[in-house]
Amino acid sequence: MKKILISPSKYVQDNGALKDLGKYVLEFGQKALLVASVDDSNRVKEVLEATIKEYNIELVSGIFGEECTFDEVEKLVKVCIDNECDVVIGLGGGKALDTAKAVANEKLLPVITVPTIASTDAPCSSLSVVYNEKGEFQEYKFYRSNPNVVLVDTEVIAKAPTRFLRAGMGDALSTYFEARACKKSFAENIPGGKSTKLAVAAAKLCYETLLEDSVKAIAASDKNVVTPALENIIEANTLLSGMGFESSGLAAAHAIHNGLTALDETHSYYHGEKVSFGTLVQLVLENADQREIDEVINYCKSVGLPTSLGDLGVKDVTDEKVRAVAELSCAENETIHNMPFKVTAADVFSAIYVADQLGQ
Repeated sequence: MKKILISPSKYVQDNGALKDLGKYVLEFGQKALLVASVDDSNRVKEVLEATIKEYNIELVSGIFGEECTFDEVEKLVKVCIDNECDVVIGLGGGKALDTAKAVANEKLLPVITVPTIASTDAPCSSLSVVYNEKGEFQEYKFYRSNPNVVLVDTEVIAKAPTRFLRAGMGDALSTYFEARACKKSFAENIPGGKSTKLAVAAAKLCYETLLEDSVKAIAASDKNVVTPALENIIEANTLLSGMGFESSGLAAAHAIHNGLTALDETHSYYHGEKVSFGTLVQLVLENADQREIDEVINYCKSVGLPTSLGDLGVKDVTDEKVRAVAELSCAENETIHNMPFKVTAADVFSAIYVADQLGQ
């Protein structure tokens, strides 16, 4: 049986880590393309100026246009070529990091990801989610390797709105349950192999860390301070979730998320907020032990994550809406087919209603 584990080459997490960005740039060259929005660049402007001066590097500004699209990638590839950059840096949220990874892949350059929020595991992954100009999902782009360096400054993340951290918890919440399902079904993971014991262990540790430290981490984030609990949750949201999902695989929870995009009411909610409800639907599909379902619901309520369609803005729940979500969740290549049993749109339709009722 072929087993594959993938991960970033180097993961660095520290309070004030961004000041050492120049040191990591110098591992690959002296000139870097910085893919970041104007707002994100301004948030850390003083630190960037300091690291440029200390390490004598050059950062070429590649202003990110807020959406990871093929046109955006093409525009930034041209900037990269014109300036003969040695490495690409993605700084910001998941879409900026995904764009940086896409640009680096086009030019076969190393990439450094610098998340300014802990809302997804995008900093560590070897793929990008590509959208159109309207923000609608287009496709996944898979790359030859994970980022060369993931540089996580906990001080920067602590100063971001807590909702981002909470959304990251929702995304990370699904990791263990989807990994468990993929292990049972011998489903292929993202690199095309089976789960290693280490990948499943990382997924389980991710869940255990969430249960232990989430409430304390939210308190720290609300006060914009760094504590051990916040550091642990940042690691869970970013590294443990990233390793767990890529090297174990995705299942129903993320497919339900994709299905929920069929409803306009959910568009203002973050990825992880929708995934948390998707996790509950997956547990209903599995007929998981009631104690486990209760544990997940109680966890979500303790940190303010959605547990019902109403929590995702869907106030008028109709069969038509639920059926649309169910059918999109069961599209031909969706990850719901990694479950260890056959899942139909009718199954998902029923599970959504039950999850919604339990979550209320």
